[in-house]
Amino acid sequence: MMESWVRFSAQSQAKERVFRAAQYACTLLGYTLQRGGARAELLSTIKQLEAHMSLTRKLMRLGNSAEALEAAKRTVHLSDCVLRLCITVAHLNRAMYFACDNVLWAGKTGLLPKLDQNKWSQRSFRYYLFALILNLTRDAYEIRLLMERESRGSSAKSFNSSPSPLTPTSENGEFPLTPSPSSAMSPLPPLPMLSAKLNKQFRLLITVLRNNPPLLLDLLKNLCDVFIPLDRLGLYPTGSGFVGACGLTSSILSILTIVHPWLKLKP
Repeated sequence: MMESWVRFSAQSQAKERVFRAAQYACTLLGYTLQRGGARAELLSTIKQLEAHMSLTRKLMRLGNSAEALEAAKRTVHLSDCVLRLCITVAHLNRAMYFACDNVLWAGKTGLLPKLDQNKWSQRSFRYYLFALILNLTRDAYEIRLLMERESRGSSAKSFNSSPSPLTPTSENGEFPLTPSPSSAMSPLPPLPMLSAKLNKQFRLLITVLRNNPPLLLDLLKNLCDVFIPLDRLGLYPTGSGFVGACGLTSSILSILTIVHPWLKLKP
């Protein structure tokens, strides 16, 4: 029964992403029109449309907690302990977020007229923020692993392509007493050395992200999404315009991962 619901929920996910993109497009449009001095009636219409989009999305997310719990059951068996912790706890937080969102939907539709909507909204955004922080932690961990792997690969190629400064002589197989001139160079001053190291790490990061589009898209999506709960919870207010732009961008990236499944980060 639960597997059937999960399959049905997955089919409606693309529609929910489209409505999400439309909702945040309305948020961004309303901010732009307000800055441009648009009429109050037009701004009110945009806000009502945004509210309808939000309510429709809440309806489409009914039961998504079951999907998140099923995902948590799958990831709890991952061999990497860091990935297992981050992904599983993130799914559990998503399940709680969807549960709070379902209660909030019931309050907005009048099924629970005495519900404190502000309290439940704040609660849902807290779970959403925790899930995003864990997703970003997972992204950072995967980037670190890939950078270490790329660095080892580059070091191995460099070692194989360049001879050692201390090479045994052909006569007796012994090492010479003095190193080559390149090894006797004086060390770089601290500041240039730090700059060179940071430059190398930055190039390594760019290489890793360029070679791993799913990881790059997931990182960008999570970075855009994290500003939404930060703003709604009052932890880092950014304004409706920035929130709308971030929500629209992350929604488009999510739609891309649905249209092209190979762009979705796994597991």
